[in-house]
This record gives sequence, C-alpha cells and structure tokens, in this order.
Amino acid sequence: MVSEDSPLLTSTAHETIYDRFAPDQKRWIVSIVSFAGLLPMFVSSTFVPSIPQIAKNLGSTHAIVSLTVSLSILATVVGSLVWAAYSSFFSIPNYSPVDGRRSMYLWGMPFLCIGSCGVAMSTSLRSLLFWRFVQTFGCSGGIPLGAGVIGDIDKLEERGTAIGIFFGATLFGFAVAPLLGGAAAQYWSWRNLHYSIAVWGLLELFLVYFSFPETSHPGTLSIDKLKRRRWIHITWVNPLSSLWLLWSPNLFAASSLCRWRLLSAPGMVSRMRPSSGLDSSQTDWDIGAPVAGRLSDIVVKRWRKKRNGVWFPEDRLRATWIGGLVTIPLSIGASGLITTYVGGPVGLWLNLLCLYTNGMGVDFVFNPIGSYNVDVAHSRSAEATAASASVSMI
Repeated sequence: MVSEDSPLLTSTAHETIYDRFAPDQKRWIVSIVSFAGLLPMFVSSTFVPSIPQIAKNLGSTHAIVSLTVSLSILATVVGSLVWAAYSSFFSIPNYSPVDGRRSMYLWGMPFLCIGSCGVAMSTSLRSLLFWRFVQTFGCSGGIPLGAGVIGDIDKLEERGTAIGIFFGATLFGFAVAPLLGGAAAQYWSWRNLHYSIAVWGLLELFLVYFSFPETSHPGTLSIDKLKRRRWIHITWVNPLSSLWLLWSPNLFAASSLCRWRLLSAPGMVSRMRPSSGLDSSQTDWDIGAPVAGRLSDIVVKRWRKKRNGVWFPEDRLRATWIGGLVTIPLSIGASGLITTYVGGPVGLWLNLLCLYTNGMGVDFVFNPIGSYNVDVAHSRSAEATAASASVSMI
C-alpha cells in the first residue's frame, strides 16, 4: 500500500506522459494559465482604490461598500473549490478537447464577463454585491486550475520552475492593480474599468477555446470511471470534498506554515509610517517566485540523485529553509529595530529594504509549498491548491 512515506517515481515509465507537449507548447500553455491567474488578483486589487468613488456614485458610505471586499473573498473561496473539484470530474464525452481543466476555464470566463458588466451597470448596493460575487466567482479558478495544468504538463524536476513563473506572473497583479485601479477611478471611470475586465475575460475565453489543449492525463478524470453517461453529463460534485485533503498531516502543516508566513509582510507594513504608502514586498514576489521555483527543482534533483533515482516528496520542502529560517525572521527583527531606533528618510528606506527581503523570503516558502502540494496530490493537484488557498483566505 502506498503511503506518504513510500518512495515515488522509481521508474521512468511514468514520466513519458509529460512528453505529450513540445517545450514551446508548454511555454504557451503556461502563458495562458498565467494570464488567467492574473485575473483574480487584478479583480480583487483594483476594486479597493475605487471604493470612495463607488460610494459617492451610489450614495452610500465607504464602510458599507467595503462589504463587497469580504463578499468577494467568500466568492473566491467558494469558486476556487467548485472549479477545482469539477476540473477533476467534468467532461463532455463526445468532444474530448473540452474535458477537465479546459472546460472549467470555458465555464468560468462567462461568469466573469457577465459579472463585470453587471458591476459596471450597478445602480444600487444590492446589485453591486450580487454582481461582484458573480464576477469574483467566475475568475476564482485561475490559481488552482493553473497549478493543476502545470502539474499535468511538467515533469517533477521542471514543475517548481514552471509554478514559480506562474506564481510570479499572477502575483504581478498585486503590484500593479492598486495603482491602475486608483488611476482608473480618478482619471477615467470605475465603471469603464470593469467593462475593461469583461473584455479581458472575453479575450481569455477566446485564447482558451482556440489555442489551449486539454492537459488532464488520460483516464484520470472521475467521469471516465462511470459506466453510463449522457452526451453532456453534469453530476453534483461536493466542492467541500477538496478540504478533506488537508486531513493529511503533511499537507495541513505545509499549508499552515504558508499561511503564517504570509502574515509577516502586513505586520511589517503596519509599523511603518502610514503616509509612506509603499509596499515593496509586492514587487519582489514577482522576482522571487521564479527563483524559488528553480531552487526547489535543483534541491529535488540533487536529493533524487543521491538516492539513485528514488524520490521523496518532502525533498522539495528543503528549499523553504532559506526563507523560513533565515530571511523572514531576520527581516522582521531588523525592521522592528530600525523602526524603533532609526527615524527619517533613512529609516523609511531601510524598512523598505527589510520589506523587500521579507517578500523574497515569503517566496522561498510559498513557492516550494505550492509545488509540494501538486507533487503529493498530483491527481487532485487543483483541489489541493484550492483547499490550501481557501484555508489561508479564511
């Protein structure tokens, strides 16, 4: 019986399935899923700077309009679990190019487009809340589905680098979205901004439909195990079933570690002067994610070679030591000392340097753990990613 302690990938027969796609095609697939993964970050981060204009336009208050932020987090949790669960089950039997991952992108993007247009046309708080939920629900599958796709197409020794590029591209939304959202609300229109998001979703829909192949491994979809099914077979899949993956002590511990490490940057920002308005940790997430992914692959290769080809999933977690044991603790401690004893512009810039270093450390924890989740629960990689992210957001 195979357990989490059993050595994996002792033969090369399993790896031949990853040769289905040429390297150029793999890069194109990663580009498409990164483009889709950027959407939920952009949708969530562009809304907050426009809250004052939305409140003024709808005749409400900032606090009441801010309820949409909590609602969008709920929609993200629900949506990511739904899209991830169905990506491991759903298909259209007589039209195989729309199976699994691909079908979830094709179903989710219309929700995003319709929801974005609904947000743009909202004339009351009630309609804004409803359409904001639909909008966020539609794009929330970008992160878990993207991680699942990369797990489908990349070999073990390449997976960390690909996921690092994917996370780096998606986290780019955190760095630029607040600026673009504030500029759009100030100099353009928050309504036009959401119309633009609808156009973005429509473009992504066309990209997926015309140039994105199905990546799920043959025979791995749950619907393939059914003896009888209709041309369009829609079955109830409990989205909360993905959370049962966290009963694994290893997955739960890794997800918990990732969640606590992500709380370090906001704590550092709160100690800085509110008027600074700067957060360099967002920009270094874009840089650190690919580096951390590449490092985790190097660690996996090195330890697998030491065991003559035998691989243990926890080898990848060795790459988290740099960030978790060194970079993050030292940056937090240095920031506290600088804030206490160094004032003025020098103290501010030193704090920004600490914040940058902290963000790099978070990458060196977050990225290997994300790749580890895909490694351990490979056949349900999208669900494992969605469960881990959902617990973190809650």
